[in-house]
This record gives sequence, structure tokens and C-alpha cells, in this order.
Amino acid sequence: MMVYENPDGVKIGLEIHVQLNKLNTKLFCGCSTDYHNAEPNTHVCPVCLGLPGSLPVLNKRAVEFAMKVGLALNCNIVEQTQFHRKNYYYPDLPKGFQTTQYDYPIASRGKVVIDGEDGERIIRITRAHMEEDPGKLLHMGSIEKSKGTLINYNRSGMALIEIVTEPDMRSPKEARRFLDKLRSILEYLDVFNGDLEGAMRVDANISVMGGDRVEVKNISSHKGVEKAALYEIMRQKNFVRRGGKVVLETRHFDEQRGVTLSMRSKEEEHDYRYFPEPDLVPMRVADRVPEVIKTLPELPDAKRERFTSQYGMADMHAKALTSDIKVANFYEHVALKVDPGAAAVWIADVLKGELNYRDISVDAFKVEDMAEIIELVTGNKITERSGVEIIRTILDNGGTPAAVVKEKGLIKVEDDIVTKAVTEALAENPEALQDYLGGKEKSLNFLVGQVMKKTAGRSDARTTREMLLERISELPPK
Repeated sequence: MMVYENPDGVKIGLEIHVQLNKLNTKLFCGCSTDYHNAEPNTHVCPVCLGLPGSLPVLNKRAVEFAMKVGLALNCNIVEQTQFHRKNYYYPDLPKGFQTTQYDYPIASRGKVVIDGEDGERIIRITRAHMEEDPGKLLHMGSIEKSKGTLINYNRSGMALIEIVTEPDMRSPKEARRFLDKLRSILEYLDVFNGDLEGAMRVDANISVMGGDRVEVKNISSHKGVEKAALYEIMRQKNFVRRGGKVVLETRHFDEQRGVTLSMRSKEEEHDYRYFPEPDLVPMRVADRVPEVIKTLPELPDAKRERFTSQYGMADMHAKALTSDIKVANFYEHVALKVDPGAAAVWIADVLKGELNYRDISVDAFKVEDMAEIIELVTGNKITERSGVEIIRTILDNGGTPAAVVKEKGLIKVEDDIVTKAVTEALAENPEALQDYLGGKEKSLNFLVGQVMKKTAGRSDARTTREMLLERISELPPK
């Protein structure tokens, strides 16, 4: 792996709180996890509200999910784990403490490989532990000028796994790439739905030039992490240049303004007065590892290797196709119907780009439609340009490939029509022809464009270029 040296000494470590929202019930009670569109404070009970006398009952499936995450991150699973009470007061924490794991996290010492600034980099995973989610605060106004705060406890008690990295990221871009890779792994595991609000929240620990770290809390998006890190690095560097000393503190990222705001001095571990949770006994989990390993799916890196060997595609296409489990599955269904190599190029280079531009999922496109478009192109019925036009039309207006081809008249023209258009283009543009003969290569592109214009884009650009070169070579010298 390459080592990227950062002259500014930037170090970024992340604490990612992942909501295991594919469970039916919360971590310690039977309340439904399907609360996202519910009225406030309707998915609660005495346990998740922390009422006196209520006792927690651990969700067995949540433990299995946590073990799957740990194994997928190449972590060691602990022999025996235990829950602790993390004591602090905050309005969204009705019990006055959070039930979490402290001395014995369920997983530790893992790694994830990402594309760094200068080749692949290993990001070390310090630990991954289970804990319960607090409630949600809704500030009436900005956090610094709020006139009041509302509390919704529907989220309270949801199962979380907190993934803590070493400060191995050297730039905001690397931090975002790590989060993209992590989300991909979690979606392959089918333990969470990243499209739901609050499914993944990030605290970023950032330092520059060997100074103390600053923790930026509760960032809700990958793009937000990148923006917050960019701002915080610039703020710290400017502060140091003015002779200041960066001290440990906790800051909040205002996504609307794109700035971080000081909240409080950074707490230390002893401030939380951790002690073992008396209502939950220690549990052995190492014995269940072989059983959980059998449930692990093919993960992104393994699928990427298989795609390159099985389908003979370029590594960049395999990487693009396997970064999203839905796209990977979509590709394999298309590859059963058409040439796998052509499918890789069209889905990775064209369809995925159009989906990203519109910020929509591959679910918006049908396997049958993609296969039909590729068959039309590879069968020389339409041009590549027409294939792209069909994809865009279906995404924007709906319809089928056949209907779009008929409506827009996209069937390729015959060669004799192209030949006629080539002759006309050369006759009508003598200056461009002379420029090309004089060594100006770009003039040939202009002539190709003129032929394409005459055929309404229904001639293949590569064929048109070859026919132009052939016709020019036949012209008598002047």
C-alpha cells in the first residue's frame, strides 16, 4: 500500500454511529424500529424511556448483526463482551446514562482498504462496539440561537454499532472515500438502510501540524464530513499561523453555513464514570463466530475480484459496479442476457453516470430495457450516441427503448446515405478539408460533426470518421 505524506500533518479519525435499522425491534425492548414516518413519541415504552423499574432484554439478532459488521471489517471478535453505563446528562438521554460497551467491545483491530490520495491505503479500525441510540433533539432555530428545543424519543433505544477508526486519513477526500466504502460494506451485509434519516452519523476527530485534535459532532452525510473537515483544517491552520494553540474541544458543524461552532471543552473518559451494567450479564460471543461467518455474503472487494476474473472486465469497471450492491446485482442480471463486457462498459460508464447526475437509484431502470439498448448498439441497429439518448429519455420521461427509437427515429442510416453525406460535407467545407490536409487534425472532427448533422446523429461516429478518411485519401492531389 502507498503512503501519502501530508506536509500539513493533517490527521483525521472517524467515529461512525451506524443504526442497525434492519432489525424489527430496538436493542433492549420490543418497540418497533419502523418509526421514521411516525408521530413523535409514539414508538416508546418504559424501557426505552428509562422509567423506574423497567429492565432491558438484549436483542439477540442485534448481536449477530454486530458480529457480521465486525467480521466484514476484518476485526477480531472478543471472547466475552459486556455492557457498561456511560453516565452523562443530556435531554435526549432519558435514563441519565447510555448503555454501551467499554472495556470489551464486541470487535476490534480491523482494517478497510480505500483509494487514497496516492494509491490504496489501509484505514485501521480501532474498535466496533454496540450501544443504544439516544432520542432526537429538534432545535427551534439554529443551535446557537435556538428559542427552545423539542425532544422525540422514538429513536431512543435503537441498536447502534459505533465504528472507531485510527487517525489514518490524511485528507477530507480520504475520509469521504472511507465512508463510501463503509456504507457499501454495510449494504452488502443488509444490516441497515442508509437512505433513512439518522442511519449513519459521524463524529470527525481532526488535527493539523501535530496539534491537539478537535471533535466535530453529529455530521449527517458523507459530503458533510468532507465539507466539515475542509473547513476545520483551514480554521486550525489559520489559528496556528496567528500564533494560537489548538486545544481539545467539541464543535458542531452547521451544514447550512458550512462552518464549525465551538460547543464545549472535550470530555475525557473519566468524565463519564463508566461502570458495568448491572441489569445485563456478560455474554460469550466467540463460540458463535463460525456460525455467523456462514451468513456473510460476498463482500465488495471479493465481488470486484470475481467480476474481473469471471467477466474479464477492466478493474475500474469492476470497482464502479461493485461499490453499490444494487448496481452489482443489476449488472449480473443484464450480463445473463447480453455480452458481459459490453454490459460492464454501458452500466459503469453510462448508466451509473446518468443515475448519479439525477441522484436516483438503479432501481429506476429495468434490466430488460438495459439489455435491449445494449443489443441495439452491439447489433449495429443504433449508434452509441443514440443509446445514451434512449437512457436519458427513459430516466426523464419514461417509456421503452423500442418506443423511444420509433419516436425519435434513431435507427442507423444505411451506408450509402452516410457516403452521400460525407461527399456533401467535403464539398461544402473546402477550408476545413484544406486545414486537415495541412496538418490540423481538429478539422477532421469538424467534418465528422457535419456528417453527423446531415444524418441527424444516426450515423456512427467511428464509421463516419473512417469513411471520411477513406474519401479524403481518394481525392486527387492539388
